Amino acid sequence: MKKNFYSLLLIILLASCGEVLDNDMTIPDKAISNLELFQAKSKFDQDTVGMFYPGLADPAFKPTLTKLINQAADDFTEVAKDNRPTEEKFQEKISIGLSRFTPLSLDTEDRERVCSYFEELMDIVGLESSGGHLNAWMYGFDPTK
Repeated sequence: MKKNFYSLLLIILLASCGEVLDNDMTIPDKAISNLELFQAKSKFDQDTVGMFYPGLADPAFKPTLTKLINQAADDFTEVAKDNRPTEEKFQEKISIGLSRFTPLSLDTEDRERVCSYFEELMDIVGLESSGGHLNAWMYGFDPTK
C-alpha cells in the first residue's frame, strides 16, 4: 500500500513539474481584441506626453515600421489563440519580430520605440519577460547572462 502511495505521489510530482517547465500561460480575456486595437492605432507618431518620443527620424520609414510591428501583433495573436500558449512561444515570436527590424538603420529613439511596442504587446497578453530578447536587440547583449 505504501509503495502504491509513493508511486502515485511521484507521478503527481513529475506531472506538476512538467506543467511548470512548459510555462503555460493564461491569456487575459480581452487580449485578442486588445491586439486588434493595437494594430488599428497609428504608430511611430510624436509623443511629447508619455514617452517623449520625437517621432521617426525618417518619416519615410513609417509604413514599413508600422507593417513590421503589426506583423509582430499578428504573431502574438497566433500564439494567444494557440491551445497551449507559453512564455517560450511568445518569446520566440519576439525574437522573430525583432529580427525583421534588424536590417533597418534606425536611430536610438526609434529602436527604443520599437521595444516599447513589444513591451505593450507583452502587457496585452500578460507576458512578464522577453527572455532577454529586447535587451539583446537594443543593446547588443543580454544583461542576465
